Amino acid sequence: MSNKRSLKKQINYICSDLFAECVAASLYGNSNVSDEDKDAMLSGIMLTHSDFISRISHPEPGMQQKKYFKKLISDFNKRVDEYVDQIANL
Repeated sequence: MSNKRSLKKQINYICSDLFAECVAASLYGNSNVSDEDKDAMLSGIMLTHSDFISRISHPEPGMQQKKYFKKLISDFNKRVDEYVDQIANL
């Protein structure tokens, strides 16, 4: 397992790339999607970022560290996949 600092950096990079892709897709993509949906997706990406960063900083007590971070990474990957699918549909 990598350390917390590198895990936070990876989450920062991925969320910033998702945000940039969403903005680019909303500007240059199909205009059938409403602005409210685009704004909801952008705010969802920001909330995902803050949620996972705080989950790294404050792990659950009583749970083994290795299992906790594996679950955290798998949850983050699932959420990123959902956002990628949503961006592809813009």
